[in-house]
Amino acid sequence: MAGLRLGPLLRYVDWESGSTATVWVEASRPCTVEVRCADGASGTSPTFSVAGHHYALVVVEGLTPGSTTAYEVLIGSRRVWPPEDTRLPPSTITTPPVATPANPGKGAAESGGAAPDGVRISFGSCRWAAAPGGGHDPVGPDALDTLAAHLAADPAAERPDVLLLLGDQVYADETSAATRRRLAARRDLKEPPGAEIADYEEYTCLYDESWRDPEIRWLLSTVPSCMIFDDHDVIDDWNTSAAWQRDIRATPWWHERIVSGLMSYWVHQHLGNLSPAELAADPVYAAVRASPDGTEALRRFAAETDADPARTRWSYRRVFGRVRLVMVDTRAARVLAEDRRAMLDPEEADWLRDAVLDDPASYDHLLIGSSLPWLLPPLVHDAERWNASLCAGVRGDRWARFGEKVRRAGDLEHWAAFPESFDRFTELLREAASGPDAPSTVCVLSGDVHHAYISEPRWADAPPGNGRASGTASGPGPGGAPVSRVLQLTCSPVHNSVPRWIQAGFRFGWSRTGRRLGRFLARHGRTGASPVTWDRAGGPWFGNQLMTLTLLGRKSALTLVQATAGKQGAQLEAVLERSLTPEG
Repeated sequence: MAGLRLGPLLRYVDWESGSTATVWVEASRPCTVEVRCADGASGTSPTFSVAGHHYALVVVEGLTPGSTTAYEVLIGSRRVWPPEDTRLPPSTITTPPVATPANPGKGAAESGGAAPDGVRISFGSCRWAAAPGGGHDPVGPDALDTLAAHLAADPAAERPDVLLLLGDQVYADETSAATRRRLAARRDLKEPPGAEIADYEEYTCLYDESWRDPEIRWLLSTVPSCMIFDDHDVIDDWNTSAAWQRDIRATPWWHERIVSGLMSYWVHQHLGNLSPAELAADPVYAAVRASPDGTEALRRFAAETDADPARTRWSYRRVFGRVRLVMVDTRAARVLAEDRRAMLDPEEADWLRDAVLDDPASYDHLLIGSSLPWLLPPLVHDAERWNASLCAGVRGDRWARFGEKVRRAGDLEHWAAFPESFDRFTELLREAASGPDAPSTVCVLSGDVHHAYISEPRWADAPPGNGRASGTASGPGPGGAPVSRVLQLTCSPVHNSVPRWIQAGFRFGWSRTGRRLGRFLARHGRTGASPVTWDRAGGPWFGNQLMTLTLLGRKSALTLVQATAGKQGAQLEAVLERSLTPEG
């Protein structure tokens, strides 16, 4: 008898029709999965098989716009979700209001494309999912787990409309004691890759550990999620450089690791990012579903993608009323050859430009999800740009060899480490934030660096304060200066830590002395002037945390909460509550 092994995860909710959603599940055996809603909406799907596991992505149709409805998951005629003994609230699907000819004054069109109380988008990255040992969690309370418990306990609490998980959803290279015991039962951990993940089956252990926690499971069944990978989903500092890639490919275990990593990401994360129409047009999804066992079709796709990253696009675009989200792959789409080094390959860069600039009048807020921060502490930025210059040979071969060692040792592989890409991305943001149809805010949402901060750029030809207070774009500023408020919002980790000496280093990176040291490195590396400068507008904050943007019309507000341990258990403490646009 088939049962529910993992899930359900509520993934895509259609903000244009308000009537469609997708729900991801893993079953224990091949079967047909049904999602049945209290309002009469439903959907069914047969499972597809990969490496002995059985998955379904159920398209639910007929939902009522502007409503919240409870749902059940059935296999055959048997209900498998919610569990009989659960103490958690029902899993629900919430749809946005949508204007109709009969009610033109109601819904998204009248409220700026959002629900009456705004669009709430919570985001963060870097969630090491290991359970506490003996009641003690060495990295502190899990912010996502704490959010889930808070929402489950208080039905009146405001829920996010969507969760953005910006990378490191699983840690293939940093496994827990429990996962290591499972790995040791399969193979000798003295052989490479040791206690790291080796194949697809072992990746499923990570997702089990991450998504089986009862509160997390309930939260992901109720709040839609958008995901993108970062390095630890595969391996620390994945695709740092051409030399790094050459060395890792020479190891006997890497091919299976990267193929399995891409396969598991496709199954567990990528499919749920897609709309029903995109799923219907996806040839890989069709091939996997058409076969009694889709393993070989998916393995072939993953191996071909590793050999030629340009053949697959992991980036995607979502719309939440008058809010546009563009999620960018900053890992697999890289060009690593030193003479052509780029964060995004040419086709990906063109896609990003079109996704950002297309029909700017259709959105009031532009969000770009980049797992890696665009704007780092200035010293860190200058060090990465200096290092990239050395590795490119500006100071000769000896400095280039030294630069490669420093690059790997210091994890110098953010946007600043791809100078031309940084400059092009900066110019793209300027274009998006300029002109008569510019949005109210342009925010780059990032994680990776295990702390949170806000930074605000200044373009060289922008007058003082330009782009800082404009709630309405009235036209381009002098020299095409931005009229939108542009911000880098970085929030990490959800559940992890950073050593105190690195915390001190990040703080030093913002200091006057750190900036002077950065300017020295820039001169030594002959990097040239940056097209933009920036200040810290908040932080740094260290802890397990989540940020939430509340977007209503052309207004935007930001909240940062941290999970703290108290006598009554973990709780969320508000660290920051700030309007990003002027009132009135």
